[in-house]
Amino acid sequence: MKLATLPRAAAPVAPVPGAPTVASDTAAPASAPSPSTPGTDDTAPETADAAPDTAARRSERALTVVSSVGGVILAGIGFSGSYDTLKGLAFEHGFGQFSYAFPIGVDAGIVVLYALDLYLIRRHTPWPMLRTMAHLLTAATVVFNAAAAPGPVSADPIGTAMHAVIPLMFIAAVEAARRLVVRAADIAIGAESQTIPAARWVLSPAATAALWRRMKLWDKASYQETVQIEQERTVYAAMLQRKYGRGWKRKAPADAMLPLTMARYGLTVDEALALPRQAKEAEQLRAEENERLALEAQQRAERRAAEARIHSIRTQGDIRAAEHHTQASVDAAAAAANATRTEAELAAEAQARIAEQTARAIESADAAEANRRAAEAERAASEARARAAEAERAASEAEAAASEARRRAEENDRQSAALEAERLRAEQDAAEAKKRAAEARARAAEVELRAVEAEDAARLSGRERAVRKVARMALTQTAGHADQLPLAAITEAFGVSESTASEYRKDAAALIASGYRIH
Repeated sequence: MKLATLPRAAAPVAPVPGAPTVASDTAAPASAPSPSTPGTDDTAPETADAAPDTAARRSERALTVVSSVGGVILAGIGFSGSYDTLKGLAFEHGFGQFSYAFPIGVDAGIVVLYALDLYLIRRHTPWPMLRTMAHLLTAATVVFNAAAAPGPVSADPIGTAMHAVIPLMFIAAVEAARRLVVRAADIAIGAESQTIPAARWVLSPAATAALWRRMKLWDKASYQETVQIEQERTVYAAMLQRKYGRGWKRKAPADAMLPLTMARYGLTVDEALALPRQAKEAEQLRAEENERLALEAQQRAERRAAEARIHSIRTQGDIRAAEHHTQASVDAAAAAANATRTEAELAAEAQARIAEQTARAIESADAAEANRRAAEAERAASEARARAAEAERAASEAEAAASEARRRAEENDRQSAALEAERLRAEQDAAEAKKRAAEARARAAEVELRAVEAEDAARLSGRERAVRKVARMALTQTAGHADQLPLAAITEAFGVSESTASEYRKDAAALIASGYRIH
């Protein structure tokens, strides 16, 4: 529901000093047009409409030029006067030659801080600390200029004010420019701020303070918008009281009381009344989302079940294929055995026939033919024995190859075991080496500590300490031969040049030659 607000006079927007004004596309007439009379033109000339806009633009340009040139002149005068005053004051307080730069640092610091403040505002990342520091420097330069007046401040207040007036004018010009930039930046991003009128603070200070507090808490930049929200809420409360009568706060339903309940959070009447509907819509959206997620979970479960079923069917097919393949192999082996048995039977039968023929040949008169046939049979038997021997030889070779493969496998196993043992020994040796290195580092650290304590007791200089440390490095790393110690190690240890490292190494060699040892 949209409530009508109480009638109020529109507050005029205060113009920003020096801010550019935007001319409207059409100029509003000064008064209502009079009825047209016969013989007169109903339309006014366009030049008459454009004349006020042209005059406004010209006056705006003139004001801009005057303010810019005047600001530069004022800044120059203020800087020159402040420079001479601060320079003399710095000489009086013992700044010496730095007195020529001290005024520049103070006055230029003010300009730089204000410039950084304006730049950050244009980039929409303001930092109030910059303006605070600029104000501190401003107060400092005003105090310095006022203190430059001869005699105490109370003795000549007019002279003190004369010394302080020019810096104040300069700061006023800079603050005016800052206000213009801030105002233009707010208008550019649509965040134009409207402050509470001063008259309201005077007429109703308590209510105005509460209104200002709500503007800050609700992050409301517009005074008119905040007033409108308060008026809508006041009218709504009055309508509830009119509807429910005495005890309306208890009689009104909770949903109707939402605009007053949510007032502390800066919600308008419409926004508060829309909360139940929004909550219902959000709950419906959550229910739909939960239903969608449940449906997706069910679909995923069904898909996983189907995939499991397909996998089971494929596995069963693979098992049946393996069974058929095995059965086919068994059948093939059985067929091969039967063929071998048939072949053996045929061979035995052939040998029997040959023997029978041989016997008949012996009994017959044709003994020569029988001998020939017997020789052929013997030759056939020899060939059969040769084929059998070849088969036995192939089997022996296969057995030998299998034995060789087993031997190589055993040899590989032995080599793997030997390599594993060698790796374990290497790890043990590495651990021992690390342990010995840690012990050596501990001993070296202890020796270094004792040496540093001795050097502290002897109150040696930094160079003498460095030479002794190089001597200890030579004794521990190169068995006392300092010339064999790399210069890179010395430069890395002390962060010095190679020439200095060479001198350290030469002095260390002389120190070792004189009998220096690590105790």
